[in-house]
Amino acid sequence: PSLLFLARITLRFSIVCQKISNFSSMSPSSPPSKKIRSNSIEESPLSLVPRPEITKFSQVEYVNLTSHSNTFGTDPIPVSWGHPDPLVRGPVVCTVRHSSQRNAIGAHQGSYCIYTGLAVAAGALDPDYVPKLKLSSPVFKIGPHKSWTDPKKIAAIDPFGHLITECYKDYLAVGWDIRPTIAVTKAHIDLPECREAIKAGRLFPDGVILQETGQSVVSKVAIEPVWYLPEIARRFKCTEVVLRQSIFRMTNGMYPELITRPDLKIFLPPIGNLTCYIWGDPDTIPDEDIELTCRVHDECNGSDVFGSDICTCRPYLTHAIEECIKTAQRGGCGLVIYYRKEGRSLGEVTKYLVYNTRKRQEGGDSAAKYFSCTEQVAGVQDTRFQALMPDPLHFLGVVRDFYISF
Repeated sequence: PSLLFLARITLRFSIVCQKISNFSSMSPSSPPSKKIRSNSIEESPLSLVPRPEITKFSQVEYVNLTSHSNTFGTDPIPVSWGHPDPLVRGPVVCTVRHSSQRNAIGAHQGSYCIYTGLAVAAGALDPDYVPKLKLSSPVFKIGPHKSWTDPKKIAAIDPFGHLITECYKDYLAVGWDIRPTIAVTKAHIDLPECREAIKAGRLFPDGVILQETGQSVVSKVAIEPVWYLPEIARRFKCTEVVLRQSIFRMTNGMYPELITRPDLKIFLPPIGNLTCYIWGDPDTIPDEDIELTCRVHDECNGSDVFGSDICTCRPYLTHAIEECIKTAQRGGCGLVIYYRKEGRSLGEVTKYLVYNTRKRQEGGDSAAKYFSCTEQVAGVQDTRFQALMPDPLHFLGVVRDFYISF
């Protein structure tokens, strides 16, 4: 073991010496140059696809801490956010397999990425595993829409996030690990309220949109957040530097690259995703002459799932679904966008603390003091900040100025 240890030390020392030699040959006034990207693959028709550099964690015996931009070893894939051609725009690379070519901060799966780390630690997941996406492509078409090329309309999601196997198939073919951030599927929804509406004569099964059992046919789109930081900063009326520093500080330094890598403009934040539920033909959404019923709903687990009596969110949601079904049966389209913004994005713990404060305040619970109780506990009334809310509407092609909400 001692000989093996000495061999490893010698190898690492030689690597360090080589890097020092490379840096010493540079002019003191000029920054260290980046590696030259290989833009071609010998004897391959995929000549425009850069060669991936694979990081195999099973063979790495050290942790590579955050690096700075314009230094040896960093060569992120360029991204031209808002370009209509996905190949020119470039893929979002945020997997651990390409540490030097990664062009985004954060990790896939939002807050669930922590569970991925647990799976690796427990030995249940190979950290070098690459998903097999051949059979995972969307079951219905979305876009492209004109809004996809306007950063002022889409900056909180990747509009090409569901088209990885189509737009970046050449990248996948040569070994790139590029993950979808959007998944598109179809399903049935079974709500007790729909069965009750059938019995009450408010809904009528047609065998297409609504079944006799009360099940409705729905198209579903799950979307993970992908932020283009310059536009996110503009929407919040601050500089990109202030945005980066604020997120870095309030996450206790969880993402150092927000500070050290200003060249990385894309951030996959550790927050919940959103889901679009569509009744009727999704292709009709961009058509202003076809009726569209829409509700944007923020998650309320206690009411939406468990029917808690302290909140009335579920009745709003189920009523919206009922109206969406009616609209689809009239030849229009119904849309519910479900955001994971529990407790006004303050979280469920804060939400329950506010509940207790409301009940115990002098004079008892009252609607007039609802927001003041939230501010008393959290310091702010609401952190949902609807500046990011319209992005999925633009992604789906909504172009009209008004939509119906309940």
